[in-house]
Amino acid sequence: MNPYNYDIEALERKARAVRRHIVRLNANSPAGGHTGADLSQVELLTALYFRILNVAPDRTEDSERDIYIQSKGHAVGCYYCVLAEAGFFPVDWLATYQHADSHLPGHPVRQKTPGIELNTGALGHGLPVAVGLALAAKRDNSRRRIFLITGDGELAEGSNWEAALAAAHYGLDNIVIINDKNNLQLAGATRDIMNTDPLADKWRAFGMQVTECQGNDMASVVAAIEGLKQEGKPNVIIANTTKGAGISFIQGRPEWHHRVPKGDEIELALEELKDE
Repeated sequence: MNPYNYDIEALERKARAVRRHIVRLNANSPAGGHTGADLSQVELLTALYFRILNVAPDRTEDSERDIYIQSKGHAVGCYYCVLAEAGFFPVDWLATYQHADSHLPGHPVRQKTPGIELNTGALGHGLPVAVGLALAAKRDNSRRRIFLITGDGELAEGSNWEAALAAAHYGLDNIVIINDKNNLQLAGATRDIMNTDPLADKWRAFGMQVTECQGNDMASVVAAIEGLKQEGKPNVIIANTTKGAGISFIQGRPEWHHRVPKGDEIELALEELKDE
């Protein structure tokens, strides 16, 4: 059971707090960050950790806990901010992101950070590991579910599709693949670099149940996740998001894949993110 079970309004407030953390965390990092990628998945991770996932800071070794994998490991800034808000480690740690000897390196490392389940960074590894965990859970008659967020650019990695074949073959309906489809990646538009559309058709052809939602609308995200059915097929949620969502001068702009707020941009962003 999730220890919070927030309603939609509370989730939206928490998402704004997470975005404020993301601005400060990336601005304070000596090694930069991935501001746009962090911001696009805020609603997804906030809904998972404050309503959906059967996991809590005091149950990180519980054999029946749900598992979350941050497959798009470069968006670890958002992940850290959500984990801190959820109590997995002190919020003060966010100020140390990518500093020397920090518990918060530039990609997820489970040996360093409480709450991290899998070291990720090289794209295309999250889904194969998730399939293995889901298969093990099935064979153990466990009720746990495996959730992961992938980027749409990440789906150019063939390892994802090999894993998808296996997930469908073994009927792993305890896995939930959330695709953060923000349509941008490092060098530009995903459709121009390696087009994966029509994406829903591809997932269905691999044997998946597919749901779509507006990934930066909290009510849409919660409805999609809570509406999933475990009926013998893996679940895929295509979350249509905007890279940099929530900050007007960042959203939809590919240069913010690596850019971080500086100078007046920090206060401008925080002003937009004030609680209503």
